[in-house]
Amino acid sequence: MLALPSTRLLLLFGESLPSSRLPNVSRKVWGQTSVRFVSRVNPYNEPLTLASLGFKSDFEKTNKNEAEKIERPDVSNDAPKSKSRGVGSNSIKAVKAVRVKKSLEVESAPFAAKSFSDLGLPLLLIERLDAAGFTVPTDVQSAAVPTILKGHDVVIQSYTGSGKTLAYLLPILSEVGPLKKKSPNGEGDSGKKKEIDAVIVAPSRELGMQIVREVEKLLGPEDKKVVQQLVGGANRSRQEEALKKNKPAIVVGTPGRIAEISAAGKLHTHSCRFLVLDEVDELLSFNFREDMHRILEHVGRRSSAEPRGSIAKWAERRTIMVSATVPYSVIRAARSWGSDPLLVQAKKVMPLESVAPSGPVNILKPTSGSDSSMRTQAAVQSLPPALKHYHCITKLQHKVDTLRRCVHALDAKSVIAFMNHTKQLKDAVFKLEARGIVAAELHGDLGKLARSTTLKKFRNGEVRVLVTNELSARGLDVAECDLVVNLDLPTDSIHYAHRAGRTGRLGRKGTVVTMCEEPEVFVVKKLQKQLGIPIPACEFTEGKLNVIEED
Repeated sequence: MLALPSTRLLLLFGESLPSSRLPNVSRKVWGQTSVRFVSRVNPYNEPLTLASLGFKSDFEKTNKNEAEKIERPDVSNDAPKSKSRGVGSNSIKAVKAVRVKKSLEVESAPFAAKSFSDLGLPLLLIERLDAAGFTVPTDVQSAAVPTILKGHDVVIQSYTGSGKTLAYLLPILSEVGPLKKKSPNGEGDSGKKKEIDAVIVAPSRELGMQIVREVEKLLGPEDKKVVQQLVGGANRSRQEEALKKNKPAIVVGTPGRIAEISAAGKLHTHSCRFLVLDEVDELLSFNFREDMHRILEHVGRRSSAEPRGSIAKWAERRTIMVSATVPYSVIRAARSWGSDPLLVQAKKVMPLESVAPSGPVNILKPTSGSDSSMRTQAAVQSLPPALKHYHCITKLQHKVDTLRRCVHALDAKSVIAFMNHTKQLKDAVFKLEARGIVAAELHGDLGKLARSTTLKKFRNGEVRVLVTNELSARGLDVAECDLVVNLDLPTDSIHYAHRAGRTGRLGRKGTVVTMCEEPEVFVVKKLQKQLGIPIPACEFTEGKLNVIEED
């Protein structure tokens, strides 16, 4: 009998057939991450909650005999020889022992943690969190942090503004950099480190720079050099010089720039322990295909001598995928890129396979069949819960003036207004300024300095209305934003959800107002039906928002 343990499965070949008769089969199962024979821990295909995950005392008692049976067989004869493969039998046994341990010690996360100390974080990191104003973890942080610290690959899915960035940064900073847990002998190795410990990939410069700011906020000014940004649009030679001089432990960047510097031999990531793919559904787009392929093949791969998908490779790198929406394309990618990843949501952790649609999926037709309903469900899940939604019928030429009346009626202090076409942004800003509202435009054609200056002014309250396009629908994190206005209709429910997610962040209240012309009302009705939220009509009269009751 040959038993191959995995995080959540046991695969049994026969009953009396000796393992030496099946060398090719076993190599294929271990070597290809796309092969999955799944027997879930939870037989009813339900979320892994406190009870279903199980506490150590009960879980270990039940599975003690199974653990002994699993560890007893010697499968070293089935493993590739160390000469040709670069992976010895000792390393294989060590990795298998880790997998056995992980499968038997899947512990429940404190899904309602009252403080960050409940999550098992280092004391110094908790102190920095407190100094930065973070005292109570959000639901998704309470579920994700312990799960990642236990060594699992994860897909984190939660609504926009729920604290997903900290959900993966905290486990990383617990093991990487100056805030990490001290080893038993008290020795540190940060000064001798020459390679990268964590790579965080983001689809846009704005999101990348936002993540860097979050890390720097926790590290403090004295340890800023621990993190390095590698985003497109900046001077590449300066970034390479900073890598060589500062020897950062964490790099955050866009796929193109990371792949570019890696191909030039200036970015060493073979010993990397964490790979984070933020907004992973965006990173799956065709534009990033080649760059993402290089990143996935080089980050966390110990040696070029190891075969693709080898045991040691997958055991070393923790892959964390993050998004407000998780369509089936993300689930399929996670199965290939990660090692038995778990889906982490607010207050629950579940096997990734449990969210797969029952019917066949054609990725060439994303709006058809089961994938269409899954995309809609993902959009619903990504909406912050404390939002109020309205739509206002107005003529095209009156939209900017209606925006002005909306801002005054709601007494909004920080507003993001979305338009579909870049050329229209400047005109909208001009009209708002003429009406006494400080406004600014933000789009991809602006230079890096102009964009960062505009964002800084908006965060500081110097700019009241930020007029932008789809560029800012993801990644723009301004906690004080209390109003989002769609001057142009979003293209679908997912785009609506991402735009709406710019307000109501971290449990705050927020308002979303969509402006449309009379013939476009049916689009709003369709969004209302797909998202399962009321989007009543409203008007702005006498300095107030008045809801129009429908017949």
